[in-house]
Amino acid sequence: MKKLLLTSAGLSNSKITKAFLELVNKPVSEIKVIFVPIASRTKEELYYVEESKKELIELEIKRENIKTLNLDRKVSDSDVSGFDVIYVCGGNTFYILHKVRENGFDKVIKKFVESGRIYFGVSAGSIIAGPNIEVASLQDGNDIALKNLKALNLTNIAISPHVNETGFEKVKEFKKRVNYQVLPLTDNQALLVLDTETRIIGD
Repeated sequence: MKKLLLTSAGLSNSKITKAFLELVNKPVSEIKVIFVPIASRTKEELYYVEESKKELIELEIKRENIKTLNLDRKVSDSDVSGFDVIYVCGGNTFYILHKVRENGFDKVIKKFVESGRIYFGVSAGSIIAGPNIEVASLQDGNDIALKNLKALNLTNIAISPHVNETGFEKVKEFKKRVNYQVLPLTDNQALLVLDTETRIIGD
């Protein structure tokens, strides 16, 4: 069964945390997470990455059960063997997709998800799980001039994270230009995907 939890801002409330723990379905002390910061390039990105890791530790996942994968080299299936969750942080979506492809991590993620294990996305980490990352242009600059914007296609829904009242209008206009579903999420929401079933978690 395909299991995705695509968040705007990580474990931002108790409902998302509860959904995450139910999805993993094992004692917290036994949960093993591949933590992917994608070599954050700015102080702001680094801050949010550290906050994400802190959330996992505060959930009482053991530090030794959190393996950081920086994508500074080729990645193989053996790098994620024995782990329950791949947790991909936020940052610049165009850069993240580029790094995921460059190091073969895209193929590793797809096999991981196909095997019934969990993909957890935060912000850009959620956007790359969809069909295309075009929606990221509403918030991110394509400063690496990435041309191929096709994403991992783990779901046919494109997430637009961090959407506030004014942002909903931008997403509404963007939807008119594409032929796939685009879902705006506030920072207190997440999309849960279980095979073909989807539902919004949070406030």
